[in-house]
Amino acid sequence: MAALVVGQKAPDFKLTGTDLEPITLDKYKGRNLILHFFPLAFTSVCTEQLCTANGEENDYASLNAEVVGVSVDSPFVLDKFSKENNLNFPLGSDFNRKVSEDYGVLFDGDFAGMTGFSMRSAFVIDSEGVIRYAETTDGKSLPSFENIKKTLNSLKG
Repeated sequence: MAALVVGQKAPDFKLTGTDLEPITLDKYKGRNLILHFFPLAFTSVCTEQLCTANGEENDYASLNAEVVGVSVDSPFVLDKFSKENNLNFPLGSDFNRKVSEDYGVLFDGDFAGMTGFSMRSAFVIDSEGVIRYAETTDGKSLPSFENIKKTLNSLKG
C-alpha cells in the first residue's frame, strides 16, 4: 500500500501498548496526534527520534497534541525501551504489522537480510482524524520536528 498523504482520513488502528492494553485512534479524538513510526527499539537513530519527541512534550501539550510511538517490536521490548529512555508517551506494538501496512510504511525491501519493519515516519493527525502531515525518511534521518510543530501550530484556533 502507498504511504498516506495529507488530507486523507487516517486509518483507524489498534496497537498493543506496553501495559498490554489497546491503543486506538479513537482514544485521541478531539486532540491532535503525532504517530512516530520507528524501525526497531534500542537502535541509535530510533532512540534519538523518540527521545527528541519526548523532549518536545511540553510544546506538544500546549498545541493539544499527544505522541504515540509505533514499531513492530513486541510490547515487552517496547516497555523496556520506554523505561530505559524515560519516555512520557505510549509506545504501541504493531507486532502483526497491520498498522504499518495500513499507513504505507511497512518496509518490504532488504536491509542487512531483514525486512518487515516500520520505516521511520511521522504523521500528524488532527482532532477530527485527518492527516495533516506525513513524512517518511530514508531511515538514517529523523523526521522534521520543526515541520511537525509548524503543522500543529497551523491547527490552533
